[in-house]
Amino acid sequence: MHVIASFVVGVVLGASAAGQTDNIGHTRHTHHHNPRHETDAPTAARFVTTRKSEIVLPLPQEKDAFVFAVFGDRTGGPASGVAVLADAVRDVNLVEPDLVMTVGDLIQGYNTTEPWLKQCEEYKGIMNELRCPWFPVSGNHDIYWRGPGKPPGEHEADYEANFGPLWYAFRHKNCWFIALYSDEGNPATGEKDFGKPDAQRMSAEQFAFLKDTLAKAKDADHVFIFLHHPRWLGGGYGDDWDRVHALLKSAGNVTAVFAGHIHRMRYDPRDGIEYVTLATVGGAQSSVVPDAGWLHHYQLVTVRKNQVAMASFPVGAAMDVRELTGELANQCAAMADTPPRIRGVLEFDAQGAVRRTVTVTVKNPTTREADVTVMPDSADARWVAVPDHRHGRVAAGASGTFEFEVRRGAFGMDEYLRPMEFVVDADVLMPGHRYTLPTRRHKAAMSLGALPGPTAPATNQGLKFDGASAVRVWNDRFELPDGPFTLEARFKANAWDARTGLVCKTESSEYGLFVSRGVPNFTVNLAGKYVEAGPGQAVLRTGVWHHVAGVFDGAEVRLYVDGRLTSHVQGSGPRTPNALPLIIGGDVGADGNPMSFFKGVIDGVRLSRGALYEGEAFTPPVRLEAGDATVLLTNVDALPAGYLWLERPHGVLGEVFGKGAAVVGVE
Repeated sequence: MHVIASFVVGVVLGASAAGQTDNIGHTRHTHHHNPRHETDAPTAARFVTTRKSEIVLPLPQEKDAFVFAVFGDRTGGPASGVAVLADAVRDVNLVEPDLVMTVGDLIQGYNTTEPWLKQCEEYKGIMNELRCPWFPVSGNHDIYWRGPGKPPGEHEADYEANFGPLWYAFRHKNCWFIALYSDEGNPATGEKDFGKPDAQRMSAEQFAFLKDTLAKAKDADHVFIFLHHPRWLGGGYGDDWDRVHALLKSAGNVTAVFAGHIHRMRYDPRDGIEYVTLATVGGAQSSVVPDAGWLHHYQLVTVRKNQVAMASFPVGAAMDVRELTGELANQCAAMADTPPRIRGVLEFDAQGAVRRTVTVTVKNPTTREADVTVMPDSADARWVAVPDHRHGRVAAGASGTFEFEVRRGAFGMDEYLRPMEFVVDADVLMPGHRYTLPTRRHKAAMSLGALPGPTAPATNQGLKFDGASAVRVWNDRFELPDGPFTLEARFKANAWDARTGLVCKTESSEYGLFVSRGVPNFTVNLAGKYVEAGPGQAVLRTGVWHHVAGVFDGAEVRLYVDGRLTSHVQGSGPRTPNALPLIIGGDVGADGNPMSFFKGVIDGVRLSRGALYEGEAFTPPVRLEAGDATVLLTNVDALPAGYLWLERPHGVLGEVFGKGAAVVGVE
């Protein structure tokens, strides 16, 4: 969220007495400026404390101040622009200014009376939701007639019958607000055309009104003027504004003039008068450079006797403090932390090509609707996904599934292979605000399928973990039947944390090898209860290669450290399953993400059916080999496209989580 703000240039900046020149080179005659708010020293009546301090905290002066808002054009865009206007109304209601001014082009117009009246009622219905008075200004869309039966003045009579006078003024807190009409038309022909100078001249009647009103406002602190066309820009507007500007300058207390029409913000101060052009609040928008003024926004103006501040806010930027409850914040955090479920493994065929339907399911755990966009993306341009993105609204507490057809030519596994990722963006929707969640990227599972695996490297290598990375092997990529099994790993730690997972699938279920504080532990959840084989006399050392094996033989859970039995405990019953991934280099959380990370190098991991080791001791293998009972095996022989190559099951790749995992040579 970006806020474009400017604290009054020419009114607030520079402390200047009457007749002095301010710091933008303009002469002011009636205002005294201070670059900071005026303050009073603390007094006994206004400042209370029970502490002693030499610091004197200045207090604000107790003088009147007020805020008003200005809305830009609503027209030229799609009919849905009224929704942007409604959002602006909700935003401004959070501020509760004294009043809201407009700068014209309130309705789409360019029509006949009947549709004009319908658009008028729609606009007024939205604006009447404001908690403060609002004041219209006419624009060409509000006045120009298209169709048969054009009356004199076109829609002027409709406008004055439904919105109010074409020009008027009012006083508020010793300030004057003047609304002008910039589409009077050619005085000779009556033609209305904002691109022709002859049709953009102020009539003698309106000029006299302006002159008389400025005389009435001669003692005002500030005069603010509003019209639709920024005539001071010249060009198709001609040079008629020069005589108007001379009148405003001579008044001495005209602070700012506001207009719209061009659908972009710009600031053109002249002779101490601030000329401000607004962009849109629901109108057509080119989005050339939104942060530089091509956007939907509203202006807030804070007025004090000797200074005025102005700031522009994008529509939708205001947040309702009362809306952002702890419950809503927690729900947004839960949605941001819940990874999507990606189904459909990108499996290479014998020619190295891929063609697969992939679904991405995004869960919305909040009590509000959410807008979700899913976009396939890859650094490997040979991946093709159809469509290139999907968007949908997911109901509260529901899930949305987005389907893609993913293809890749017969390129096989080469050095340029990169994963296919799915980028997920989501907004949680409230009546007045969209709570945008962080963008998330998630890799699709790949399988080398019928392709041959890489050959073992000439030199042994391992995978180094930095304490914030791990490998995730999704549950549906391997199968361990219930009954006896063996889990083992060869590793060298750099440091120990209080809770450290080594190879785990535990979450009130399943199994895992832990090395917390250097103390090994093998845990199996049997019939809903954990059975743990603890360390016995074993304490692991950093910087030293260790082999740890956990064995469940159906009646007993055993732990072996470097080939020696260190702990055993009786346990039986069915293994409690879960659908979570197996984590190499950490433990698994309930959301499927790694946690309790390992720091060091892992050289090999093997999961096997049956009890491979029994008795008091055995010689640990330096390289883990595949056998008939092997369910899952990696010796870290390759890391294609950032995935860990698994020798079993054939073609399966483990997803590397985090950016701190790297292949290193090991002795």
